[in-house]
Amino acid sequence: MHWLIWSVLSCAGCTGVPEGLEPVAGFETDRYLGIWHEIARFDHAFERGLEDVSATYTRREDGGLRVRNRGYDPEQAEWREAIGRAYPIADPSVASLKVSFFGPFYGGYHVINLDRERYDAALVSGPTREYLWILARERSLDTERREALIASALAAGFDVDQLIWVAQTRNDPELLR
Repeated sequence: MHWLIWSVLSCAGCTGVPEGLEPVAGFETDRYLGIWHEIARFDHAFERGLEDVSATYTRREDGGLRVRNRGYDPEQAEWREAIGRAYPIADPSVASLKVSFFGPFYGGYHVINLDRERYDAALVSGPTREYLWILARERSLDTERREALIASALAAGFDVDQLIWVAQTRNDPELLR
């Protein structure tokens, strides 16, 4: 639990965009709503070992977004879930959000590459280059699109050799909840 306290305290106010990165402009929040499956990520204690990870974004009454992150822990044979909230950092048409799962502490969530036609594949950075996710609407991503997102991450200065490919293999009813 100490790592959690340290990460929250050390990242209080960490919402900025990593130097040299540009969040997607012309972002349409309503098209981003719904379920996104985690295809790949950098390793962090809060997701370590989880499979079938997804994030679901819905509107909140206060104009923000409700964020529901879920993943299956095969060692414990159970689902883990965290509910948070997200708000645009500035202009809502720029894909740069502040997200909180822990009270008043927010972290940056920056969509730096997005299939703007279909809104079905995205590359997301955290407040530093130590956080990276490849997300998709489906539980898998074809090789060409996956490789294009990896190339984009590499060009943006991320160490893509650190990517962990997330198993998306469960077919139980929990996936629909």
